[in-house]
Parts: sequence; structure tokens; C-alpha cells
Amino acid sequence: MATWFERLSSLDSLFLELEDRTTHMHVGAVAVFEGKAPPYRDLLQLIEARLDQVPRYRQRVQFVPFKQGRPVWIDESQFDLEYHVRHTALPAPGGGEELKRLGGRLFSQALDRDKPLWELWLVEGLGNDRFAVISKTHHCMLDGISGVDLATVLMDTEPSSEAPAPPTEWKPRPAPKASELLATSLKEQITSPIQVVREALQSNNDARKLLREIVGGVKPLLGLAGLGLAPASALNRTIGPHRRFEMFDMPLPEIRKIRHALRGTVNDVILSVIAGALRRWLEARGESLGPDLRALVPVSMRGAHDRNTFGNQVSAVFCPLPVGEANPVERLRKVREAMKGIKEGGQAVAAAALASLGDFAPPTLLAQAARLQAVTRFFNLVITNVPGPQFPLYLLGRQLLGCYPQVPLAAQQSIGVALLSYHGNVCVGLLADLDVRDVDALGGAMRAALIELLDCVQAAPETAAGAAVASTGPLRDPRAPTREAAAEPDPAHTPGI
Repeated sequence: MATWFERLSSLDSLFLELEDRTTHMHVGAVAVFEGKAPPYRDLLQLIEARLDQVPRYRQRVQFVPFKQGRPVWIDESQFDLEYHVRHTALPAPGGGEELKRLGGRLFSQALDRDKPLWELWLVEGLGNDRFAVISKTHHCMLDGISGVDLATVLMDTEPSSEAPAPPTEWKPRPAPKASELLATSLKEQITSPIQVVREALQSNNDARKLLREIVGGVKPLLGLAGLGLAPASALNRTIGPHRRFEMFDMPLPEIRKIRHALRGTVNDVILSVIAGALRRWLEARGESLGPDLRALVPVSMRGAHDRNTFGNQVSAVFCPLPVGEANPVERLRKVREAMKGIKEGGQAVAAAALASLGDFAPPTLLAQAARLQAVTRFFNLVITNVPGPQFPLYLLGRQLLGCYPQVPLAAQQSIGVALLSYHGNVCVGLLADLDVRDVDALGGAMRAALIELLDCVQAAPETAAGAAVASTGPLRDPRAPTREAAAEPDPAHTPGI
């Protein structure tokens, strides 16, 4: 019987290389549901019935001998669903603080690379007639947007008490031997660049498109290279393997109200709120504000035809966070103008072109790039914002109340901010190194920064409107549809759990 494997992309391989004892490269979330927790066996039955829709969840990574090629996905021959889906309960009296503590502990533990790279925990004992599901999935399997798509296999748009369909039969395909994998990888290193050039001479093919993207990204790449290191900050120091997790909600209608009054996008408002929160938080700690901080903001490069595909199709932009600006309206204007310049400058395309070049690099260069990232500070923190549906979702008939995502901490990054819009709220997850004992104060500072912007809009709307007109032109009727609606959460997306 023929063997089967699938090669990881250069970006997915890099996420594996970036991981070490203190830098865990899994993404995750804490999802809170209404009602009594379903029986563990019912959840197992549901997942088993729908695993055929997410084949990657029954595959594991196999490395090429001597690192002479990017790793590959193979089918797990001894897949054990009960290993990946676990059952636990919070200690009495339960509640949100205990749930956050458990989330921090689970996010502190690296996934076992000898098994499929995911875990899911059913958590009882939350109190107030609620339960939670905590998930972890390695970043090499999915990015934010594809992770959102994956969750649709477990979530329903209507409450249903029907038993899951029986699972379809699944048989793992034979994996290649190490010698076969080594030979194939060496051959690909030689033939792949030649094949791309040969195919580029033909019209309307992926190779020509790839070369166009790389060439088009050269000029913006030079701009990326000129950014230099991010400013020194208390956010950037050596981290350990252990984590703290904080989660809370921000009302999406209030964010949209600010957006309509002061222009920009929902993402612009969120970035300015985070900038204001960091200003408050650093000042309370007695830290110097210094120059603008720099956030790495992932950008999905996944088109409509890429939905329901796996792996990372993600780029990134570097956004300045004006923490030194005391005026909240001016802070938002600076963020809005910076993001506008970044979009027009093609920074995301440049980063995507750089990732494409990795497919031609020897595998050892990927390892060197990972080590370089570990000692070089190009950004102060990661901020990721994923759109989700504005209607309720259900798991085994229980309504999802909120889903609080987690973005991994890179080397020398002590805080990561992840946001997911869902059913009228923006669910915020803050992951921090264990030594950041006041991460909850940063959450409070985010809520205060949002209220500060709202107060500016409500107390002096004409002043806010004047500030927006000065930088962006005349305001439209906020009830009229605008192109910015494209930046709003896409109802077709569903949040990852």
C-alpha cells in the first residue's frame, strides 16, 4: 500500500522551530457555556462523529532525519480520543477566578509532539449554572481565521438535543519510512525551485502568481527592514514556562459607537484602547512611557476560496501604539493614520512574500531564523483580533456565552492580547508570564480606556467630530453603510474553542 504524508509550509515549520521550554506555540481559548455540563461521553461521541471534517486532528508531525527537509503530517496509527479530550472540575467554590487560574496552568504546558497537537478540556464546577471548555491547538495546525472555521464542526447555530450521528470508519494511511522521507526531502530541495521557474513560463498558474507576489513585496520588504528594533519596554524581558490568564468582555456596540463618531475601523478603536490601557498600566507601575510601542498584528491572507483549509495563511503588520499620547481622541487618530499608511504601504504583502521565500530556503535556515527571533526584539507585544458571528452558537444544546482566546508569548514577550468578537461582545484574553502578577490590572485599564473614549464622544460629540473631520474629511451619517463595514465581524465566521 502506498504511503502518505503532507509537507508543512515554511511558516508552519517555523512555528515548530520557535518552540522551546519557555516559549509554547499553541493557541487556545476558554469558552464559557450556559447550563449544566454535558456528560463527558456525550462530548466524546460528538467529537468522534465530526472528526472526519477536521482530518488534521488525527494526524501528527514526523520530522525528517537530520532536519534535511520541512516536517510532514502523517496519520496517527494509535489515535486515542480520550487522551485529547479530558474531563476536570474546578475546586469549590469554583467561579471565574478559579477558571482563569486553570486556564493559565493549562496554557503553561507544551503539547506532546509525539501525538496530534491538540487538547480539549471539559470543565465543571464553574457555578451559576455554567461550564467551560478549554482548548489548545499548536499554531502549526492553524491560524486565527482557520481556527475559527474548525470550530464549526462542534458548534451549532440552533440548540439541538439530537444524538450525534455515528462516526464514519477511519483507517490511518501508512506513513513513510525515515529513509523514504529523507530521500524525498532531498529531491524536493533540488527540484522545487527549478519547477517553480519552469511553471512560471506558463500563464495562469500558481508559480507565476507566487513570483509576482514575491517581486511585488520587495519594495515594502525594504521598509520592513528599516523599522529596526522595537523600543525598550518593561513588556520585554526573559520569560519562564508558566502563565497567567485574564479574560473579560467589552461591548461591541460601544466600540462601534466610537468608530462611527471618530472614524476608522473597529480594529483601529481596539488598538487605541490597548494603547491607552498600556499607558495607564505602565504609569501605575512607575514605568517610563518612552517612545511609541510596536505591536505585531497578524493579518489573515486567507481568501474566500481558502475557507475550510488548514495550516497558516497569515501575515503580519507592525503598528505603533502611542502610549505617550495623553489625549484619547488624538491617540485614536494616530493609530488610524498609522494603520492607513501601513495598508497603503503593503506591509502585510511584504511579510507574506518573505514567508513565501521560506519555501525555497534550506531547512537549517528556518532553525537559524527561529533562534534569531528568540534574541531579537522586533515588536513589544502581539495583538490579534479575530471576527466572530453576531448570533448565538450552541454545543450539545448549551449556548456559548463567551469565548476568550489566547495568543502564545514569543521569546522576550511577557504579555499577549487576543480578542474575538461574538454575539455583541468583544471577548478579550490576556496571556502573561507568571511573574506579571498584575495582568488583571491591565484588563481593568482596557475597560477604563474604552470608557475614556466613550466619554469623549458623549460629552463633546462636536469636538470629536471636528477631530475626525480634520484628519479624514467630512463625516457621513453613521446610519449609512460605509466601506468600513468590511472590517466588521463576518457573520460567516465562528469562534474557535
